[in-house]
Amino acid sequence: MKEKVLTEHFGLENLYKIDVYQKQGGYRATEKALKKMSPEEILEEVKKANLRGRGGAGFPAGVKWSFVPPTDKPRYLCVNADEGEPGTFKDRYIMSHNPHMLLEGIIITSFCVGINAAFIYIRGEYEAIALRLEQAISEAYEKGFLGKNIVESGFDLDVYVHRGAGAYICGEETALLESLEGKRGNPRLKPPFPASVGLWQCPTVINNVETISNIPHIILNGAEWFIKKGLPKDGGTRIFGVSGMVKNPGIYELPLGTSLKDIIFKHAGGMKEGKKLKAVIPGGMSAPILTADEIGIKMDFDSLVEANSMLGSAAIIVIDDKTSILDVLKVVTKFYSHESCGQCTPCRIGNSWINKIVKRIAEGKGKKEDIDSILRLASNIEGNTLCPLGDAAAMPILSITKKFRKELESHL
Repeated sequence: MKEKVLTEHFGLENLYKIDVYQKQGGYRATEKALKKMSPEEILEEVKKANLRGRGGAGFPAGVKWSFVPPTDKPRYLCVNADEGEPGTFKDRYIMSHNPHMLLEGIIITSFCVGINAAFIYIRGEYEAIALRLEQAISEAYEKGFLGKNIVESGFDLDVYVHRGAGAYICGEETALLESLEGKRGNPRLKPPFPASVGLWQCPTVINNVETISNIPHIILNGAEWFIKKGLPKDGGTRIFGVSGMVKNPGIYELPLGTSLKDIIFKHAGGMKEGKKLKAVIPGGMSAPILTADEIGIKMDFDSLVEANSMLGSAAIIVIDDKTSILDVLKVVTKFYSHESCGQCTPCRIGNSWINKIVKRIAEGKGKKEDIDSILRLASNIEGNTLCPLGDAAAMPILSITKKFRKELESHL
């Protein structure tokens, strides 16, 4: 059984071109889904596969699709390709190396849910990748995989690339919708959820790039095959993006449940010469930090939740013993104070004050009450904001401050 799924052909020259993609079996899943399967059968297969969202929250994709209500209104698909989480770079590899795999997933998802217009909301800084996606979309239209009567199935679909403007908050699904509608990217109050009231007040499915890219493989090979790739409640592989003080940073596609220790020391080659492991952020900057003693953990959603952290975007940031934890905290607080949309007072004011306190400590002007002030402010943010950005800021700040309090106090 082949180990890799999404990245299997990444080394192939010109894979981003439709002719090369089709030679590797590309668009066979589209033919199968649209000609031989009903939308109900596709939905059931995705549900059975236990494909959990690869964007951060880990919500089952099939269940999310099933929330779309029967209605006469148009339905939309929004693919979240904003990828603004520091340390996260997996989706750019999918879009640059194999954009047709993503498009095939979009086609099958849209057919399943009854969608005739799909949007790829891509990070504004991904200029070259956006152009590559647009080129792939043009090729798919020419070959009859997009547009009217796709593969003579009677199904119509148009796909559009929409470029963001550099705001991290637009990676949050409702802020993404506001931005797509031409408004400021402020998160919406939920409920109602996008599945029932989304883009232009119509039912909308929002999934991450990696999530959607798994769909053709599930349809071709079946749910049981996909589950065997990972765990019973967490099917498939994950693309882990490893950065920081390791010998071989990069992306590694591995089964869900692979040990964090193995990813760092076996796959990424271990620490750079003269460096020792101090800490690891296991799922992008918003994930609570793990100490060097905690890396025996399995990298899946449930295992990390039990360890009071999260898998998130599976972006593993490796921190060495020569790096000051105060510098790490400074980067985290600067980012979140800058990227807060300002809509919620706890997030807007709290993150700004935490950043000011951390900067003051770094300048050698820290006070003995500063550590407790950071903890108090972060605790006031957590659970008190419209969107998850508040929690995404509070959780790493709290975990870093609690686990490395003595080191932080040494700077006071």
